[in-house]
Amino acid sequence: MHTHDLDHPARRPLDAYIKGHQTGDGEVMRSAFFPTAHIEGVRDGAFSSWTMQEYIARFDGTPAADEATRIRTIDLLDVHGSVAMARMTLLHGATKFTDMFVLLEQAGEWRIANKAYHMEPLVK
Repeated sequence: MHTHDLDHPARRPLDAYIKGHQTGDGEVMRSAFFPTAHIEGVRDGAFSSWTMQEYIARFDGTPAADEATRIRTIDLLDVHGSVAMARMTLLHGATKFTDMFVLLEQAGEWRIANKAYHMEPLVK
């Protein structure tokens, strides 16, 4: 099955990812990912690659001070059988992130296998 249905079960880990950001809860964030996932992107011109342990350590249970103004949108969810890709836009303060996800279904449960991101300053 091929779908662009944003109500597909593959959306669940994306919703958990959003909730992890909203709450700052590392365990909620961990639930969205496979333990082997990596989060990769370019920050300040340098390649950045975090293991799940490194990424989860960034969440201390406290929401960002500007959480009330942050916006996160699932732009695309493309599912083919047990694999999916998704794109999300995150507006965090003066920074816009574009997150690209690879998701897999295993034993009836969808999780994020890997995330790559692009960050850029918002032009005001």
